[in-house]
Amino acid sequence: MKISNVESFTVLAPGANPPFAWRNGLPGSSGDSHVAVLRIITDDGVEGVAIAPRPGSGVVVADLLERVLRDELLGTDPLQRERLWHRMWELDRVMEFPINILGLVDTALWDLAGRLYGAPTWEILGGYRTEIEAYASTSTFPTQEEFLDVVSQCIELGYPAIKLHAWGDARRDAALCLALREHVGPDIALMYDGSAGFDLADAVYVGDALSEAQYLWYEEPIREFSVTAYKWLAERVRVPLNVAETSDGVHMNTADFIQSGCATFVRTSTEIRGGFTGAMRIAHLADSFRLRAEPHGNTIYARHLCMAIPNCTYYESLVTSNPVRREVGINARGIVAAPPGPGVGLPMGPHYPAELERYVVDLSSTVVP
Repeated sequence: MKISNVESFTVLAPGANPPFAWRNGLPGSSGDSHVAVLRIITDDGVEGVAIAPRPGSGVVVADLLERVLRDELLGTDPLQRERLWHRMWELDRVMEFPINILGLVDTALWDLAGRLYGAPTWEILGGYRTEIEAYASTSTFPTQEEFLDVVSQCIELGYPAIKLHAWGDARRDAALCLALREHVGPDIALMYDGSAGFDLADAVYVGDALSEAQYLWYEEPIREFSVTAYKWLAERVRVPLNVAETSDGVHMNTADFIQSGCATFVRTSTEIRGGFTGAMRIAHLADSFRLRAEPHGNTIYARHLCMAIPNCTYYESLVTSNPVRREVGINARGIVAAPPGPGVGLPMGPHYPAELERYVVDLSSTVVP
């Protein structure tokens, strides 16, 4: 079996309704946009697809396909995922792929393999579980009062844990984190994501509040360019750090975070950590040091990773509205089940890519009252 064709196209991804915000200084939710899809086809008729979900990705993927990727992939064995993953890494040395594009080919190849074997991707990755708890991961709401109200609704809807994305103001965020612990009591797991908003001094200030309130983890308070800054932060606060979400270098960069001693949790994902192959390398690396690897984002890919990775705790479910709506596929106990497959589970059919566009439209509103 050989790769006989590679193509890309765009599908419409509607903007969030209602729109939502992130911390001060970051853009909020975008309006309607067209996102890229990569499709790999074999001479045996087996196909695999992967979505690059960020706005504007269609132009980038189409350009890379015409200039580099098609020539590299045509005639190769799609089951040699390791070889092709390393080939993308070699090409990146010159091409400097955007971080969310590096793993796109790999993700499509794992989808293709699942379709070939008639099994979901999480199962052929190894498989560890068939369900997992989901935590409510908030967008940024205007006031402390609204945050507390949103969290109460999340708990009522069955979410067993909460992660805050707050304003990026160290004093205000720390006060919110303490107030939330008092609001929910000692039994609800709480996490906080700084979205890279702080320098070391402010990161320590917030970390002290998180330590006092016994948060499960403290995620990305500082841009992840400096491993040393994270080492110093870990020496100054007691709350466990969750690191290496957005840094280049996949498992090699994650290894430096781990070696520094700052990591208790590490982040992993297909979108920005090198596809399924990169994500699993990170998870196995973390496991060798008895650390946890937590999948990032509320995507179909993250659901597969949650089922395949033994050393993760939760699936991340984004909560952006008030009143709160629970994500489709999460039950009243806050449990999400394994995708049934085959492959990743994206639609294929006689009217493809129309089915995929409808799927992406559905993903943009994957919540229920």
